[in-house]
Amino acid sequence: MTPSEPKPQRQTLVSRICTEMQAEWLPRIYSEQVRSQRTRLTHIDVPGRENRAEIMFTLLGIELQVGRRRFAAPDLATARYMRVFARLGCGEFAVPYDITHIGPLADELELAWQRSLLLLDKANKASDAPVSRRIRSDLVSAIRREINEIGPGDLMPAFDRATKQKDFEF
Repeated sequence: MTPSEPKPQRQTLVSRICTEMQAEWLPRIYSEQVRSQRTRLTHIDVPGRENRAEIMFTLLGIELQVGRRRFAAPDLATARYMRVFARLGCGEFAVPYDITHIGPLADELELAWQRSLLLLDKANKASDAPVSRRIRSDLVSAIRREINEIGPGDLMPAFDRATKQKDFEF
């Protein structure tokens, strides 16, 4: 790969990574395992690019720091889950309503993120630094675009399921 590598070849590398990851592709996990269940919309004000996101343990609790902005998180699992989307630059995304699902999903999403970066590094060893950065940017953009196409869902989940409560007549 040369420094002036055309964008179609970079896109081919990104699509090859997507194909190689198959079910472990981050947008596919988001679509099949997150959006298929009851979720709520979460909004964080982050730039639409790859960001450095850190989890902070403060006196006020757990916070996610992206640049100079901080976002409160109720627990560590939720902060880890949010960090994946903050890194990708996704400002709106779905969070499972059932908090017991957040931890395992955070594990899977973080693993998918790291695996995609490893595959990128493996496929990109011969490239110089500027080309590597552009290809990584293309990969992050592709993941963000797919997640945005899937959508964050509703602000609050619909509670339209039947309950086990009995109706009482007065």
